[in-house]
Amino acid sequence: MSYLKQHTIGQSVWCSGVALHCGLKVALVLRPAPVDHGIRFLRTDIPDCPSISAYYNNVVNTFQATTIGSAGIAVSTIEHLMAALYGCGVDNLLVELSGPEAPIFDGSAAPYVKLIRKASIVEQDGARNYLTIQKPLTVAKGDSFIKASPCDQFQVRYEIDYPHPRVGKQKYSWALKNGSFGREIAKARTFGFLKDVLKLQRMGLIKGGSLSNAVVFDDSELLNLDGFRYEDECVRHKILDFIGDLALTGLPVLGSFEIRKAGHALHSRFLTELMDGKGYAIPKRLHFPAAYLSSGVSALA
Repeated sequence: MSYLKQHTIGQSVWCSGVALHCGLKVALVLRPAPVDHGIRFLRTDIPDCPSISAYYNNVVNTFQATTIGSAGIAVSTIEHLMAALYGCGVDNLLVELSGPEAPIFDGSAAPYVKLIRKASIVEQDGARNYLTIQKPLTVAKGDSFIKASPCDQFQVRYEIDYPHPRVGKQKYSWALKNGSFGREIAKARTFGFLKDVLKLQRMGLIKGGSLSNAVVFDDSELLNLDGFRYEDECVRHKILDFIGDLALTGLPVLGSFEIRKAGHALHSRFLTELMDGKGYAIPKRLHFPAAYLSSGVSALA
C-alpha cells in the first residue's frame, strides 16, 4: 500500500444492522468513489437528497454521538465507521444509508473493518495529502483537554478517569503502525453506565442499545457476562471515537495528541480551532522521513 496515493474500495459491499439511538434496522452500502471525492454519506430513504460530506464543518450535533448534516438532512453516529475508514486508509467512499443513523453492530469499529476488508482496498491514481500539525494547540474545558503538537507520525495518548471500581483511571498510548488499529483499537466497544442509560431512554435515545452492542456498568459491576475485550477497553474506545471524529478533517493526520476526558463536543470544538486558518495545521504532499517509513507505519488495519 502506497502512503503517497489515495485509496478507495475495490467493490461495493452491503450489510444491515440496528441503529443505537433511533432503534431502526438500517441498510448500509459502501461504494467505491473517485479521486478527491472524500467520504460522503447519502440517505437513500429520502428521495433526491444531496450527499453529505464527512467534514468537520458539517457537524450539527455532538450529544451522545457525532451527527453531520447539510440542507436539512442529517446522519448520526458515524464515528465508528469513520474510525474504521481512517484506520484502513480509505480516502474516497460513498456511504449509502436507508435511515438516519449508521448501524451500531457490536459497539466497536471491528465489523466495519471486516466489511472494508471484504470490499478490498485499492490504490488510485491520485496523490494523497496529509494534514500536518505545524504548531501546538490546546483546547480545554474544565479538566478536559486536547493538546496537539507536531510529529512525523499519528499518535495519541489518552487518559480517562471515572469514579467506578471497574473503570477508574485508565491511560493508553497508541500510534498508527502496521496492523495497530485492528489489533489495539478497532475491537474496543462503546460503554456506559446503567443510571445514564435509563435517563437517555427516557429522552428517546439508545432505543437500540443492549449488552450486545455496549459495555454497561451498574453502580459497582460490569453487566456484560463476556467481560472485557481488553482490560482497558474503555480508554481504547475513547481513542477510537477520537480517531473517528478527527477523520472529519478529510485527510490523514500527522501529529501527536494528548487527550484527557474529552468527548464528541470537545473533539468538534478542537477541529474547528485546528482548521480555522491560523496555521495550526496545513495540508502537505509529503516525502516521508526515513524514520517514519522504517517504523512500519501503515494505514491498513
